Amino acid sequence: MKIEQQIVSGVVAAVSELYGQQVAESQVQLQKTRAEFEGNLTVVVFPFVKMARKSPEQTAQEIGQWLVGNCEAVSACNAVKGFLNLTVAPQAWEQLLADIDKDEQWGYKAVTEQSPLVMIEYSSPNTNKPLHLGHVRNNLLGWSLAQIMEANGNRVVKTNIVNDRGIHICKSMLAWQKWGNGETPASSGKKGDHLIGDYYVLFDKHYREEVKALVANGMDEEQAKQEAPLIKEAHEMLVRWEQNDPEVRQLWQMMNDWVYAGFDETYKALGVSFDKIYYESQTYLVGKKKVEEGLEKGLFFRKEDGSVWADLTDAGLDQKLLLRSDGTSVYMTQDIGTAQMRFEDYPIDKMIYVVGNEQNYHFQVLSLLLDRLGFKWGKELVHFSYGMVELPNGKMKSREGTVVDADDLMQLMVDDARRVADEAGKTADMSEEERQQIARIVGMGALKYFILKVDARKNMLFNPEESIDFNGNTGPFIQYTHARIRSILRKSEGEGSLSAAGYQLNAKETALIQKLNEFPAAVEQAGKDYSPSGIANYCYELTKEFNQFYHDYSILNAESEGAKAMRLVIARNVAKTLKNGMALLGIEVPERM
Repeated sequence: MKIEQQIVSGVVAAVSELYGQQVAESQVQLQKTRAEFEGNLTVVVFPFVKMARKSPEQTAQEIGQWLVGNCEAVSACNAVKGFLNLTVAPQAWEQLLADIDKDEQWGYKAVTEQSPLVMIEYSSPNTNKPLHLGHVRNNLLGWSLAQIMEANGNRVVKTNIVNDRGIHICKSMLAWQKWGNGETPASSGKKGDHLIGDYYVLFDKHYREEVKALVANGMDEEQAKQEAPLIKEAHEMLVRWEQNDPEVRQLWQMMNDWVYAGFDETYKALGVSFDKIYYESQTYLVGKKKVEEGLEKGLFFRKEDGSVWADLTDAGLDQKLLLRSDGTSVYMTQDIGTAQMRFEDYPIDKMIYVVGNEQNYHFQVLSLLLDRLGFKWGKELVHFSYGMVELPNGKMKSREGTVVDADDLMQLMVDDARRVADEAGKTADMSEEERQQIARIVGMGALKYFILKVDARKNMLFNPEESIDFNGNTGPFIQYTHARIRSILRKSEGEGSLSAAGYQLNAKETALIQKLNEFPAAVEQAGKDYSPSGIANYCYELTKEFNQFYHDYSILNAESEGAKAMRLVIARNVAKTLKNGMALLGIEVPERM
């Protein structure tokens, strides 16, 4: 039985025996003892004061003395007003460490076929440009959230919805037709998504020139934007796409395939993947059909111009357009169609959308619509809303001159990690292949940790130089500590032992074991809060605790064989817990650095 459970059960028994009152375990509040007081765990006694008919301090003292005499997990106590500070017995810490040591998946709950099914949507790119810094935050949050939900005992399906249709796609297609001269990723040496992104920018350049010329000839700017020949051609191409024109569809398929190959490279480098990918070109017709069904059932209404709307005023929202007067769909229609297809494919219990906070209202509306259309998870859908990510001014302007390209950013991080390691002489004894591998692990770890340690709801500033630091709250600091522990374990003659007869744990050692014991609760809380930053914070706190311990006490040259054996076990489990924790953030930890 866990230490906390033993103490909670003991408090229930103490109140029953001392005061003849039955209390539920949920009434027992247990928390970590504050640093300025002696003890490991603190019981809040105020709920039992009326039952005892004594002062808070007397009540705490009586319950404490009962626990010292009757609960094996408690060796001493002290009362501070209505707070009972308990010192956990050494044998209880040793038993706890033994339990942690036996569990390779420490902190994770088992997943069975009966576990709830959680679907998580993230990434959601457009096929007219490469992934950028905003997509990096989205993908890292989505992937990490999937790992955290699975560690909390859920079956997880990771899904992506690709925006592969619309006027923005036609702009790239038209530009390639006009100025591409048959260029391909192979002939240009460019990734497919970058190549298509270049044509999207090229369209915009020529389009702005046309608008400028029309305005110079006396046309109003808004009218010029509508009348420019290029935008008219793009709209004509979109109509032909909607009509299944073979030539347009073939071009669309070819160029999208180039983009998907490019996306796959970026996803692989980022360390994320999906179990199922949906495409808006397949979902929008399903959405239209679902809206029309809702119209027949009286859930929606049609206006005089033929457009279809949902009236959400009774829920404190407004009226929402679902189908335009010409019958074409909007984003909301497509999301309804995607939900329908997903619900047919999977028995979803919970649906989580990882989408930026500019879409907060959209998901309020979608939740109501899906609920009205009969999706059992509609009302409880989760919009995992996150803030924008920016860079210091002047940093890493991409080829478009406005956004930071994901591939450029990742390469910069790996290059920086390699440079920092080489300058510090950390990789002198490694092969070139190993140096590159370490640079990749550290560079990507720095990027991921820096982004994920921030509360997702907040806007953030990403500073590449700060993220590579080997000290402070960074990925490399945690990775280096893991590598240091693995080095210690390699140098030791044995892996340590818990049968260190007669060795008494010191305060720093018990604090480390207590910190290890907090990992399952940190994982559980991160799942409840949808918060990767909670895991990052735990990993950092554990790393700091270990480094402070390592600064004060030797492991390999410990004062006795018993101390060495015990410390090796503690170190091994710190490394294991860091590895398990960082894995929830999608971060690898190297064996050496």
